[in-house]
Amino acid sequence: MKPIVYVTRTIPEVAVNLLRNYCEVIYRNELVPPSKEEIIENIRNVDAIYCTLNEKMDREVIDSSPKLKVIGTMSVGVDHIDIDYATKRGVYVVHTPGVLTETTADLAFGLMLATARRIVEGDRMIREGRWKLAWAPTMMLGHDVYGKTLGIIGLGRIGAALARRAKGFNMKICYYDVVRRPDIEKELGIEYLELEELLKVSDFISIHVPLTAETRHLISEKELRLMKPTAILVNTSRGPVVDEKALLKALKEGWIAGAGLDVFEEEPLPHDHPFIDLPNVVLTPHIGSASHDTRNRMAEYAAEGIIKVLRGEEPDNLYNREVVKIRPLHSIRMI
Repeated sequence: MKPIVYVTRTIPEVAVNLLRNYCEVIYRNELVPPSKEEIIENIRNVDAIYCTLNEKMDREVIDSSPKLKVIGTMSVGVDHIDIDYATKRGVYVVHTPGVLTETTADLAFGLMLATARRIVEGDRMIREGRWKLAWAPTMMLGHDVYGKTLGIIGLGRIGAALARRAKGFNMKICYYDVVRRPDIEKELGIEYLELEELLKVSDFISIHVPLTAETRHLISEKELRLMKPTAILVNTSRGPVVDEKALLKALKEGWIAGAGLDVFEEEPLPHDHPFIDLPNVVLTPHIGSASHDTRNRMAEYAAEGIIKVLRGEEPDNLYNREVVKIRPLHSIRMI
């Protein structure tokens, strides 16, 4: 009998077809994520769950699936999954590290440029018929990117990829992380700074940390007040890493010059959110990994991880590696 996999929502077809080669697939082919109640109702007899970052895999969900062996998520972040409890229950968790690195770094750098050079404002000016003067010495002045100082908070894969892009703009690069990266420091000639010092000296600050208890509201009023009034903050990691109330105040009162945001504390961003009326903010709808190639590969990578676990093989995208000691892979093999 084939193992049963529940797919919570519409994903690229390449992953669905791959799963169907080895498993019986219960495919909820809908763009909107399911409710918790719907998930629980559909996973009572499954061996695997394929989810995205919008579906909470908490203790109640995990306990409602007694046969559950593996959760695959089409995301790098796993803050929507109770990892500790999944591990305790012997449930393997696979994710998609590395796949979206370059694509997300592209967007982060794009947000730096768009915010600094007021690209979105300029686009709106033309479309709304407000471009009345052909050229003027003081019209639509922004900030240079080339040769400025970039502070990276979190020098993981994406942070390092952003640093490599910044080298092409002759930027001075510094970073803060809980773990020093002397290899990247040497490779790119970048400098480690404590967080407070990085905030003080950087013209651009880009955030690339996972959401954890320690990083929630890592950037709040205290940190924003340390930044230059000409500085621009970019966040493509997770919304709650930044205290949005404090950021809103900083943008309105001119503590900083602007922000480029792809992630928010509440998603989708409410249509009446104060960010929408601010001209010094560029907003994108959580599209850091949204290219055809990257999303297809993410979807496929999560599916491959699920299949490997069900084969009794350890996947390279296993997140909770300590689970192997609790539930050996040979005891899972179903394919």
